[in-house]
Amino acid sequence: QVQLQESGPGLVKPSQTLSLTCTVSGGSITTRPTAWAWIRQPPGTGLEWMGAIHNDGSTYYSPSLKSRTSISRDTSKNQFSLQLSSVTPEDTAVYYCAATTMASTDNLAHQNEYRYWGQGTQVTVSS
Repeated sequence: QVQLQESGPGLVKPSQTLSLTCTVSGGSITTRPTAWAWIRQPPGTGLEWMGAIHNDGSTYYSPSLKSRTSISRDTSKNQFSLQLSSVTPEDTAVYYCAATTMASTDNLAHQNEYRYWGQGTQVTVSS
């Protein structure tokens, strides 16, 4: 059974960079599941797909967040990470890491395609 666990600071100051890590067990970020994503849910709104890293190392980003988002991985630790720069209070959300087993990359932005989810971590942007 694939399990994911988010970790990182719960409070970030405006203009700083938000950094989160997802630790994976029961699967490999270089083989299967096929892609690993960051998805967030601001208060009172729906889920927002931020981006993903495929098991071949290719990265995919939401167009609205692409200029501020970077997803990377550490294969030796079976972890992947999110960096979101120049944060504002509007980036306050519960952040989830998730994984999908679908073969195609066409639907990576579709939250329903993600079979495995972390429990989520609250990140608040405030001075």
